[in-house]
Formats: sequence, structure tokens, C-alpha cells
Amino acid sequence: MSNGCSYCATGDCKRAQVNRSSEWGWWGFGALVVVFMTTPLILVVLFSFGESALTNFPMGGITGKWYDELFANREFWKAFRNSLTIAGVVVVVSTGIGTMAALTLARMRPTLSQPLLIALCLPVMMPPLVIAIALLVYYVRWVGVELSLFTVILGHLLVTQPFVILIVYARMATFNYELIDSARDLGANSWITFLTVTLPIIRSTVIGAALIALAVSLDEFLITFFTISGGNTLPTFVFGKIRTEMDPTINAIATILLVLTVSSTIIAMKVSRYRA
Repeated sequence: MSNGCSYCATGDCKRAQVNRSSEWGWWGFGALVVVFMTTPLILVVLFSFGESALTNFPMGGITGKWYDELFANREFWKAFRNSLTIAGVVVVVSTGIGTMAALTLARMRPTLSQPLLIALCLPVMMPPLVIAIALLVYYVRWVGVELSLFTVILGHLLVTQPFVILIVYARMATFNYELIDSARDLGANSWITFLTVTLPIIRSTVIGAALIALAVSLDEFLITFFTISGGNTLPTFVFGKIRTEMDPTINAIATILLVLTVSSTIIAMKVSRYRA
């Protein structure tokens, strides 16, 4: 009997050791992935404050002169203003239309809503280069419209709206529709019901979706590059500087974009109460 107990105890101990080793292995692998993904971002931020014009070590000290030089550049402010203009319009339009589309899809039968949802979200499943070339051909060859900020906005809407639809649609899966039915029974029309019942409940989700759309629009390069003419956004401004020289202010621009996109994403996750 004692031998059996001893054997069981030994077996349990070995299994515990194996489980512990496996757990440490996964933690180690996760740490390596995090280091691999964050190291380039950390280096960009560090070099943006480096004294040396070369992006290598030693940095030669800490300075903010590259930011001073960047902020004195008129072309940077034009690109920054264009980025904010495009992103602002995209956020408002994609959030409004995307939310309405998600609410409509949520009330449909799954056999009808699922194919429509897949069709609406196709742009985020396709390579951005394919979308960019298709938009360029459509604008120039088929419609004959002149490339401008307006054409960029249309392109950004194509890739940001699916995010809004998916996020709001997921929230509506747990929505209590009896509240809407009660409001309608009390005489409220569809618009009043939306403003007084639906929107207050899903407000945090809608704000989170809008911030995700903001982050996607600010970072979008390929579609912007193919659909803009006579101007720049921050991503295309960086690309233009890289083509001519490795200007140290590029690290400063990248840091600004990083702060804008990461902060908006973090706020979106907190506001919409999503957790990775």
C-alpha cells in the first residue's frame, strides 16, 4: 500500500514538474515575442532624443533638437494638418455609417446577416496594396475624378468602416432588445428610441470603435500614397524623407505617430471595456 502511495506521489510530482516546466517555457516564449515586437519601437523613441544624427549607439547624449527642427518645418505641419483632417472626417463618417449598419445587421436573421457582414468586411481581409491599386484605377480610369484629400478619405473609409461594424455588431450580440420594444410600446419612434435607449447603452463601444478607426486612419500609408496628389499626410511625409536621406527627424515623426496610435488604441480598449 505504501509503495502504491509512494508511486502515485512520485508520479504526481513528475507531472507537476513537467507542467511547471511547460508553463515556464510558454512564459519565456511570450517574453521573447514581446521583446522582438517592442524593441524596434523602443529604439525609434530613443533615437528621436539622441544627439547623434546617426541611428546607432552611442547616442552621444540626450537632446530635443530633432523635435525643434521638425516643428520648425512647414511641410510637417501641412502633413500633420492633412492627417488630422482626413482622420477627423473618417472617424465621424465611419462611426456613423458603421454603427447604423451594425444595428441593422444585428436585427437580421443570421442566414442573411452573416453573408452581408462578410461582404462588408472584405476590405480588411484583402492586402492594402490591392485595395490601393484598385482605388487608383477606379478613380482615374472609371470615374475620372482628380486625386485629392477627398479621394483619400473615401479610401480610408473603405478600411476603417469594417472595424466599426465588427465592434458594434459584437456588442449588439448581448444587447437586451426588450428595452427597445418597451420604448416602442410607449410611443417612441425609431430615432427617439435610438437616442434615448440604444445609444446610451452602447456609447462606450461606439467611442472605442471610433478611436480604433482614428488609429487605423492615422497609420494608413499605401491607400494614401496611391490616392493623394499635391500633398502629404504624416506617413507619406516620412516616406518622402526616407527616399532622399535618413533625416534624424524621421524618428521624431515616428514617435509622434506611435504616441497617437497607441494612446488612441489604449483609450479605445479601456472605454469599450475590451480586454485582450
